[in-house]
Amino acid sequence: MCKTTPPLTTTKDPTFSRRTLLKAGLIGLAGLALPISSFAQLTGSTDRERSLSLYNTHTGESLQSVVYWSDGDYLPEALADINLLFRDHRTDRVKPIDPKLFDLLFSLSNKLENRKPFQIISGYRSPESNRQLRQASSGVAKKSFHLAGQAADIRLPGRNLAQLRRTALNLRVGGVGYYPRSNFIHVDTGPHRSW
Repeated sequence: MCKTTPPLTTTKDPTFSRRTLLKAGLIGLAGLALPISSFAQLTGSTDRERSLSLYNTHTGESLQSVVYWSDGDYLPEALADINLLFRDHRTDRVKPIDPKLFDLLFSLSNKLENRKPFQIISGYRSPESNRQLRQASSGVAKKSFHLAGQAADIRLPGRNLAQLRRTALNLRVGGVGYYPRSNFIHVDTGPHRSW
């Protein structure tokens, strides 16, 4: 048995015209006045697909042009593949990475007109790995965004590190750290700041 949908009906309601139109207009204007998240503005609203090419410098694993977002949705299988590449190479632990970090890398790649893979020096860090790195270096934060899956230490072959840093700073989102002696920059999805 097939259900049928009743036909659409319209009624003329005199209260709809001006009052409803004015309310809708005021709500629309109020929406324009609200601040828009910097991360929401990152990739642009015209993207139908977002993809990344990545290379993990510790494991030698790579992903070439993996589409992680399409037609308004993140793709779970692609996110799982990227999460695996971003895993803590010391403990082999995988943690879901904040998809906004991928959007940040996507935007950075577009601004640089880049087609090469980002080299991932560090993605997710387990508490044990972070503790170990803190004991070896004073430059590792106790409550690092790496622990939450919100940070990546990166470099880009063929690009000057200072240019990569400058472009990341110009995005005006998250944190950007500059480590020229270690040949990488840090990007994260935390508050906007730099060091």
